[in-house]
Amino acid sequence: MVPTSLSSQAFQILLSLSDRQLHGYAIIRDVRERTGGQVKLTASTLYSALKRMFEAGLIKESAKRPVPELDDERRRYYAISAAGKRALEREAERFDRLAAMARRKGVLRGRTT
Repeated sequence: MVPTSLSSQAFQILLSLSDRQLHGYAIIRDVRERTGGQVKLTASTLYSALKRMFEAGLIKESAKRPVPELDDERRRYYAISAAGKRALEREAERFDRLAAMARRKGVLRGRTT
């Protein structure tokens, strides 16, 4: 069952997978780098979230792998599913609406980023 809203971790993981497939450690690195270290996923948090997201149909394990010279056969690669894309878009739209409300109330004072 696809959730109506995403946890912060799930949103960040789907955002990491929105433009490419990644293995677990690469997701952790991407989230940390993209958020400037504000969101730090531990391995246990990541893999628990991945399990829930897989069961909800938000992600899938990818059979596509990098060239053998760049690959480690122990790694599992993940890709966003069609349902995951829809959930990510819905959540981003929800955030956009919340930011618009905050702007109207003068909380963000016209910030665009």
